[in-house]
Amino acid sequence: MGEDKKHILILTGDAGMGHRSAAEAVHKAFEEKYGSLCEVVIENPLNNPKVPEIIRRSQSDYDEIVKKLPDLYKMGYKVSDSTLPVSIMEAGLIVVLYEVIRDTINKYQPDLIITTYPVFQAPIHAALVLKKRNIPNITVITDLTKVHLVWFNKAVSRCTAPTESVRQQALKAGLSPEQVMVTGIPVNPRIMKLKQKDKRELRETLDWNRDLTSLLVVGSPRIETLVDTVKLIDHSGHALQMALVAGGNDSLYKDFRETDWHHPVKIYNFVDNLPELMRAADFIICKAGGLIVTESLASGLPLLLVHALPGQETGNVNFVVENNAGCMCQTPNEFLETLFHWLDHDHALLDKIAENASSLIPIDAAFTIADLGWDLLNQPAVKVRSKEVGRLKELLDRLDVSL
Repeated sequence: MGEDKKHILILTGDAGMGHRSAAEAVHKAFEEKYGSLCEVVIENPLNNPKVPEIIRRSQSDYDEIVKKLPDLYKMGYKVSDSTLPVSIMEAGLIVVLYEVIRDTINKYQPDLIITTYPVFQAPIHAALVLKKRNIPNITVITDLTKVHLVWFNKAVSRCTAPTESVRQQALKAGLSPEQVMVTGIPVNPRIMKLKQKDKRELRETLDWNRDLTSLLVVGSPRIETLVDTVKLIDHSGHALQMALVAGGNDSLYKDFRETDWHHPVKIYNFVDNLPELMRAADFIICKAGGLIVTESLASGLPLLLVHALPGQETGNVNFVVENNAGCMCQTPNEFLETLFHWLDHDHALLDKIAENASSLIPIDAAFTIADLGWDLLNQPAVKVRSKEVGRLKELLDRLDVSL
């Protein structure tokens, strides 16, 4: 790494794609705006072999747990989303992740730390306090309205909130007004550039029909009924084409490929050009994850939502529905009825919903966060409080965790 460059470390997790997508968006924004002045690294500390296997596996098992044990997930979310359980959770995270976070910081020697995954905040704070390091750090929240209390760590330098609703939750949790900034959720900077691109021209570059109404479907292991839902639309009689994205799910990709479709379709497994697909489409079917919802809204895409996790993702659904930017459809009748209304009268309602979607989300959030981080790099560091050093040493000493 160049000695005169600022070193920026972005920590993320892989329980779903949203956290990493946000990290990559911020990474790209730093590169575009401050590329010659900084070096940015994205790291997932949970992949470190020192992390207990049950925690490492929780990322890959995340969708399976949600799919097979939804009531257990819902209960766990509710029980843990209060002050005392979060305090206990944070103490446990410090014990389990302290050494890995400390070693990661030592490896990269960052001037700024950004995290798009909430479990790292308490261990980051412990590592900085115990090693008397003054490194500014930013938490980037990746759900739109209802977020878990573990996101709101009072020791962070800054916390970026996607909406005013989340900012108010952060203030209620004890963060100061100076710590919390409403930025939106960072989305791929390509989305901003594509806003000026003509849909029909873009469809030609993708080898889609230039003139047909275009439905984008983005799959997830959690959406068990997705193929049946798309087949239903395929038999609806509407003049449209479909772009089906399996998202790296080989089983779903196989189902897409083996179906005898009646409408024109383009089938993809994993894609790296989702912003282009979103810009070319007229509406989207997807789950209610924070990033896919945000990127769809930033692209002006009306949303047909088919799955939502209890807690944070139900908040995303409410945000979309209350702002008339889409619908949550859970039965075949709801899908067909919504589709009919959206496409009737020469797409008048669909066009109105697209207009609503376009106005809801700041599409430059990644650049706002990059600017915020750059400003922090040029501010005086906050001194470590000795009282905290003693408390954290006692916690780790009791459990024989090496400092």
